[in-house]
Parts: sequence; C-alpha cells; structure tokens
Amino acid sequence: MDTVFPTDYELHLFHEGTLFEAYKLFGSHLLQSEEGVQTKFCVWAPNAAEVRIAGDFNNWNGEAHPLQKVNQEGVWFTIIQMNLEGQLYKYEIVTKEGNVILKSDPYAFFSELRPGTASIVYELDAFEWNDVKWLQKRDKSNSLAKPMVIYEVHLGTWKKKNGKYLSYQELAAELIPYIKEHGFTHIEMLPLVEHPLDISWGYQGTGYFSATSRYGSPKDLMYFIDQCHQHEIGVILDWVPGHFCKDAHGLYTFDGDNVYEYETEADRENHVWGTANFNLAKNEVQSFLISNAIFWLEKYHIDGFRVDAVSNIIYWPNRQSTEENPFGTAFLRKVNEQVTLYDPSVLMIAEDSTDWPQVTGPVHYGGLGFSYKWNMGWMNDVLSYMETHAADRKHEHGKMTFSLMYAFSENFILPFSHDEVVHGKKSLLDKMPGDYWQKFAQLRLLLAFMFAHPGKKLLFMGFELAMFSEWKDQDQLDWHLLQYDMHKKMNGYVKELIKLYKRSKQLYEVEQRHEGFEWIDADNKEQSIFSFIRRGDDPEEFYVVVCNFTDRSYADYQIGVPYEGEYREIFNSDLEAYGGTNQINKKLLKSMEFSFHGKQWCIQMTIPPFGASILRHVKKRKGRKGNGKEKLRSHAVSRGTGKQA
Repeated sequence: MDTVFPTDYELHLFHEGTLFEAYKLFGSHLLQSEEGVQTKFCVWAPNAAEVRIAGDFNNWNGEAHPLQKVNQEGVWFTIIQMNLEGQLYKYEIVTKEGNVILKSDPYAFFSELRPGTASIVYELDAFEWNDVKWLQKRDKSNSLAKPMVIYEVHLGTWKKKNGKYLSYQELAAELIPYIKEHGFTHIEMLPLVEHPLDISWGYQGTGYFSATSRYGSPKDLMYFIDQCHQHEIGVILDWVPGHFCKDAHGLYTFDGDNVYEYETEADRENHVWGTANFNLAKNEVQSFLISNAIFWLEKYHIDGFRVDAVSNIIYWPNRQSTEENPFGTAFLRKVNEQVTLYDPSVLMIAEDSTDWPQVTGPVHYGGLGFSYKWNMGWMNDVLSYMETHAADRKHEHGKMTFSLMYAFSENFILPFSHDEVVHGKKSLLDKMPGDYWQKFAQLRLLLAFMFAHPGKKLLFMGFELAMFSEWKDQDQLDWHLLQYDMHKKMNGYVKELIKLYKRSKQLYEVEQRHEGFEWIDADNKEQSIFSFIRRGDDPEEFYVVVCNFTDRSYADYQIGVPYEGEYREIFNSDLEAYGGTNQINKKLLKSMEFSFHGKQWCIQMTIPPFGASILRHVKKRKGRKGNGKEKLRSHAVSRGTGKQA
C-alpha cells in the first residue's frame, strides 16, 4: 500500500525535483483499513488560500471536504472516509484573491469523456499483465543492431466504425493483426494523455497521468499494449514535456498563479501553438514530468517515448536569437538519465530539428542522453528533391547526398511523420510530380531509397495505401483505395520492402557507423542516379543499391563493384507485380575486370525508370552452385532501350 500521509522525506524529494514516483503520493488513491475503504487526495497548490474536494459525492460543494496544508511549500492533503472509486471530482481552489476555481487533478489516472473535464477516482493495479517474455527479450536486445520500422498512428482516425472511434479493445483486434501483416516492428501513437480538443491530436494535454477516455478505460489501454507485446510489437508513446494546454480546468494558472508554467510572459507563452511552456527551472515541475515518464513505463509497460518539440525545450522559444535554455537542457539530461536508470532498454527519441550536438550522446560525455534523434534534415532535403520535377533534379543533386555528411553523428530515425502529410503539405504520393504512373513509381523509389539509407524508419499511417489525399484528422484512412489495382500493388510492395529490410543485416546492423555505408557513385547529377553499398557486421556480406530518379531507363548501365564474381538482383521496385514496367535483371550479372567508379571490377545492368535495384554478391561455395537465391516475382524481362549517357 502507498504511504498514507506525506512523509517529510517524500516532500523533501518532491521540492528538490527528485521524487520520481510522485504519482504514488499525489492524486487520488484508495486506502484499505479496518474501517473499510477510504480515499486520500494530495495536491500541490503553493499559492492557494484554501483547497477543497468537490464531486458527485457532495453535490459539487467542497466545503465539507477541505484539504489540510501540510507544509509551507503548498502541499495539501486529506482522507475522505468513503470509497469514492469511479466518482467524478475536481479540486475547488480558493485563490489568494478570494476567487474560487475548479481544477482537474494533475495526477488523476482517469478523466471524464470530453466535453466533460472532471477527474475520476480510479485504481490501476488490478490489471494482469502477460508480457513478461516480451520485456525479458527487450532487456536483452540492442535496438541499434536490430531492424526498426515504426508505424505512426493517430488512433482516432486509423479506422472508424459507424463514424465513431474504435475502442482500445477493437484496436487490439484490428490494428495489431494489420501491423503484423505488414511487418512493422513498433507502433508509435500520437499522445494519449487526456486532452479537451480532438484536433489537437493529444499534443495539448490536460491530464498527463490520465490515458484519454476517448477509446476506453486505462485498463483497456493496458490490454491493447499487452496484446501488442504478446505479438512482439513495441509500443512508443508521443510525449509532450515542453508545453501544455491552457484550458481553464487544466494546469494553467493552477491555483490562480503560475504554478507549472514560467512566470514571465515572454517565457511562458508559446505563441505557435497557443499553449504555455512548462517552467523547467522549477523543481516540482521536474518531479511532475519525470514521474510522468516513469509512470507510463511502470503502469503501462511503454517501450519508449518520442519526445515532442525538443527544440522548444533546448532553446527559449521567444528570444530574438537562438539562445539555449539551460533549464531545458538540464531537464532533458535528467529525464533521460532517470529513464535509463529505470530501464536502459527503453527508447528515448528526440523530435529535434536543430543542429544541437550530441543529442544521442551519453549524458556523462556531455550529450543529452537520447537513444535516437529524428533526422529532420534528411526528411526535408529528400522531400524537397522528390517534389522537384525529374528534369530539374540535377540542380538539386546535393540534397540527396548531404545527409551522408552527418549520418553517423547521431543515432538517427528517418521520419515521414504526420507533420508532413497535413495542413496542405499533400500526401507522400501526391508530392510526387508527373502523371499517375510516375507518381506511384516515384513513391516506390522514395521508399526503397529510405529503407536502403542508414537510419531506422518511421512512417505515418496511410502511406501504405498510397493515399492521394493528405491526412484528414477527423476521418478514417481511405481504405476504399485497396479496391484499385495500383493502390493494392503499392500495399503489397510495402510488405515486401519491409520483409526484405528485416531479413537483411546489411541494411540495419551497423548503420550508425561509417563502415555500414560506401558510395559507389554520388556525383552522377546529369542522370540523377545514385549507387552505394550497404554492409552489416560481415564486410563481405553487402548489398549494391542503385536508384534512378528520372523516367529514363538504361539497358547496359555500368557501375563499379568491390568484388569479382556474380551479382543477383534481389529487389527491384519496377516489378510488374508492384505496378512497374518489369525492367529487371533476371539473370546473374557477371563482373568484368575493368576499373570503374574507383573499383577494380564492374558490372552492366538494366536500370528501370524511377526505379531502385538492390543486388547481392553471390559467393561460390564448395558443393554448391551459389547462394543469395532470392528470386524476383516476375518471369519476364523487358529491357529498356535507352543508352547509358
């Protein structure tokens, strides 16, 4: 049983910024005693004149249930001699000016369904988890050396039933098999903290310890996560420790004054999102936020966090120049340290668009301590290049090669997230220039280039359907598209690409080191063709990757290769089965002893239009004709007539 009364030691840690399980002290909790079940409440309201509990059980008149102020720093506490499980409540706070305001509990475990804003007395410990095998496997694994394909999901609009949200239980029945079928290793969910406005997608939260009631109860969410783990799917949660919603019932001016937010307007106001910035200089706010991270790990078995808007934490948001917020960087190091101490296998992922150094460097070496960083520079450059007409791409050639100048400076995730397919930015498919066929071919090419490029992968839901429309944050995905041939073929292509990636150590095993990548030809801007090598731990096990970003095809394109012998094409984005023209390399490609691209050997191959080809060196072994017998799914070869320029 949790501590009944706040101890001096707990209070000391809380005000010191080191009470990392503050949710066990604060909020509402049921107590079992000889007299029966009682309910305790504890809240931090340092500027309040009085604090009372108002709820269904007292007709929302808190005068009969005041809290006692237990220290000068403003912690308030009471025990009500009733079992209030399931009851709605709020804190009735009398400000120092004498005004009475009603506030939701910052530490509540459950909340009323919007538009209601009350907290609910709720216990979390009754759920029986069945994911011990997953957690043991996670503890022993090194994510850096494993394949990672993250499916980013907004639960409310992935799929609907009769226009309504699917519940956590329904999502377990439908979303999990879908993720398994496609081969994704992780699901990343947009924030599930309680929030008042649907179209904020959870990024403007009010209940940081309260899983949103839109899709069911906290135990329903536990069931969903438990099922994910039993099906070997990791669960990543979007987390927003930088700013919060300013709705009247939430954290903003919690006791009539600035409690959770900065006191000065210039630092407090986040004008971009209309929110308030957390006061990361305040110890009690650090206890609150770090406890929240530990809470999701402890109570919900979350496998990691994608930390939103890290740049808004690193830098002061409203300063004229880029100026470090030392409280923000100290907080990031502190939370990453504590999460690592709790469980070093937990993923901490920074959504950071800045060039701040060592985001994924260890804290003891001066880094911020994240596991991974989103490669926003790669994403912006690649999408800008792809949106350029094919004939003009030679003028933007450097955008596709620049990322390799810094690809190994951090542990990167390559993201095509929700932010890139909303608010008029167009869907991935519709970003591609050209006619109908060219759009699909270029999307296949883009995805192949992404999966061959160093870095883990993240894609927002709907990309696998090749949606023409951007994300509509009130409607479900365009599932009807799977009735159409090209969309169905694209869906099959995504499955095959992920399958290839997951079985190919060359594409993920050492992607954080220079040894895993080598350019063959990075300078062919006239033809907009890029060729490179990907390696795993075994340097002799490698792939040759060739990507053509124009609509021209080549029958005898020559590239240098590092070893003598035969090369087999194991993947080609131009397969007819994928919607392509079937300009493939069906036969083994034999090397010629002719120096080219700085290599001793070279091969000649077919290059499809807007196509990506992946080749594997065939090793000869005694008693065998060869290995690398991955076969293309088509039996016909249609070679292009274009000549190598």
